[in-house]
Amino acid sequence: MSRIEEKLFQNRYRVDEGRSHIQIINPDVCADDCKTQSCTFVCPAGCYATDEQGGVVLTTDGCLECGTCRIICTEHRNVQWEYPRGGHGILFKFG
Repeated sequence: MSRIEEKLFQNRYRVDEGRSHIQIINPDVCADDCKTQSCTFVCPAGCYATDEQGGVVLTTDGCLECGTCRIICTEHRNVQWEYPRGGHGILFKFG
């Protein structure tokens, strides 16, 4: 049986250096106001993680562009997301 990490490894991601398509608007909101930090466990690509100070760190490489983070962060609306420029972002191997 395949693990999710093995399936995600099949995808490729073209990084658009200096132009991230997604960002946390105000990191202090994640650390101070968001009690659940749901993005750290619902993102299917694992782009969000908790740091030592209790904040949230975003790594955009590997983002599946699914929009889960925008949906889960409805209370604080602290995620700015847009589609990557043409030719960048997720490249699905199997369609």
